[in-house]
Amino acid sequence: MRIFCMNLVSLLALALATLLLVSVASAAGKAQTFTGRVSDSMCGAKHMMEGDAAACLRACVEKGSKYALVVGDKVYTLDTKDKTLLGKLDALADKNAKVTGTADGETIAVSSVAPAQ
Repeated sequence: MRIFCMNLVSLLALALATLLLVSVASAAGKAQTFTGRVSDSMCGAKHMMEGDAAACLRACVEKGSKYALVVGDKVYTLDTKDKTLLGKLDALADKNAKVTGTADGETIAVSSVAPAQ
């Protein structure tokens, strides 16, 4: 009886762990909307060039940096190759924006961009 109970406990623990992993994996793939200030991944929350922050952001992007979104203390790198979305991000340089996409750690795979009201 003791061996049966130990196997049952082990089986229940494995089932619970599997359920937890499945729920985390399904939550990670859902699109979310983030509101923050458009920046670049090199400078993040504080631009290094003196003067206009939007000009600094654009210069960094021209040199290979990706767009980023500063949300509170967190900086998300924005991942997209869509020319329309990149144009919207450029127009919103150093302005507040709503970015919708799928987050994976500190990177957002962008599906839409709009000005934040």
